[in-house]
Amino acid sequence: MGIIYMLLIISVTLAIIFFIAFLLSVKKGQFDDIYTPSVRILFDDELIKDKNLNKSK
Repeated sequence: MGIIYMLLIISVTLAIIFFIAFLLSVKKGQFDDIYTPSVRILFDDELIKDKNLNKSK
């Protein structure tokens, strides 16, 4: 029975730690930009082509 209490305390402590980490990341603006990550892959090739054109000149 003692192990159940210990596991309960550990799981609640971990849940609180993860919740605090989530709140800190939201406060710092980690989740503000929802558009750019979805289209970033579309623009990477154009940037690489532009760099290659500048090097060949």
